[in-house]
Amino acid sequence: MFEPLQDWRYRRLFSAQCIALLGTGLTTIALALLAFELAEERAGVVMGTALAIKMGAYVVVAPLAQAFAERLPRRMVLILLELLRGAIVLALPFVTEVWQIYVLIFVLQSASAAFTPALQATIPAVLSEERLYVKGLSLTRLAHDLENLISPLLAAYLLTLMSFNLLFLGTALALFASAVIIAMTVLPPFECARERGFATRVLRGVTIFLHTPSLKGLTAIHFAIAAGGAMVAVNTVVYVQSVLGLGQREVALVMACFGAGSMTVALLVPYLLKHMEDRTIMLAGCMVTVLALSLGAIAPQSLPNLLLLWPLLGVALGAGVTTAGRVLIHSAREGDRPAVFAAHFSIAHAAWLVTYPVAGVVGARFGLDAAFLVLGVLAALGTLLAMLTWPARLVQTVEHVHVDLSPDDPHLADAHEGRHVHPIVIDDLHGTWPASGGRVGRL
Repeated sequence: MFEPLQDWRYRRLFSAQCIALLGTGLTTIALALLAFELAEERAGVVMGTALAIKMGAYVVVAPLAQAFAERLPRRMVLILLELLRGAIVLALPFVTEVWQIYVLIFVLQSASAAFTPALQATIPAVLSEERLYVKGLSLTRLAHDLENLISPLLAAYLLTLMSFNLLFLGTALALFASAVIIAMTVLPPFECARERGFATRVLRGVTIFLHTPSLKGLTAIHFAIAAGGAMVAVNTVVYVQSVLGLGQREVALVMACFGAGSMTVALLVPYLLKHMEDRTIMLAGCMVTVLALSLGAIAPQSLPNLLLLWPLLGVALGAGVTTAGRVLIHSAREGDRPAVFAAHFSIAHAAWLVTYPVAGVVGARFGLDAAFLVLGVLAALGTLLAMLTWPARLVQTVEHVHVDLSPDDPHLADAHEGRHVHPIVIDDLHGTWPASGGRVGRL
């Protein structure tokens, strides 16, 4: 499981990622306290707007930032983005108006939308052996789940010693430390993408997604999994404190159970992949989501039932997202990976941007049973769409004919009567996914 940490480059990148995750977790809590200080009874509106800005930035900015930075040295880009994030966090304690929070959050999350996919696209080049990369994906999922558990506990302890404004300082120091660690890491050379126009670079990753069966299926999977995750993120407090009449301790317990479910799957993924395909594991996560949400809609509202449902949704989340990186690297050439990872980041957060308000609005207006039901329907539709768009036995190696290449083109060196066979990914020469013996043109 921890074998990838023997690679000093990955060890440093993973350390930088963990430090940054912990820092941003502290920022989320400090931001909520800052919102209350500035807006008091309107603090919930301020936080809701800030989270909407965050998700909007993730969806829109990731492809734009990747296109802008495509031909820049990746280590320099990562360092500058960490420094920018640290500088923005340092400015947060000095805001005096709510609108200033919105502006700074947009800039901060825009930098995050550029940083995270760039780092994710770097890891496969560092862990070039797929067996190690899979374990690296599990470690990343584990780091996210542990951050969700540790950040609130650490913040609660620190707030007994200092003002919440000093949490922003701690976050900034963490981000600056992350930048230093990345600066000390020599990254492998990367294949440069071909020179393209800015609009083409922006749309490159999305275009590859739209034409690759496994990536279309992955998109649907994210919407199914987000339906369950949104129920947890939005309605846990409502379920525990408003419906059951319990306290904050029980909220923390329930959230810990959700995180434990996700972490369990993250630890098991390297072993599951020895016996199952990525698609099987991910669709199993989708089906568990549908099951858990369906049970939530019909089961009596009680703490024991909640302690059963939330770990199931955690298991579903872990199964649905942990191996996504492996699907991405199998679906794009190295030069296109940054664009594909950026598109994936944008699409995955678009799913959360849709399901968050559904969970909140339906739960508030019609009750939690209705929220379970509506989100369960969304999860079922996502699961069905994933099964239809990503065939169970997708053939990667396809015989095909190129309609716009001359017979002496180097790509056709092994062709016989214009036909040749090789594993397909969508790239400059393969603009569509061919049927066996089908015709393809340029992207």
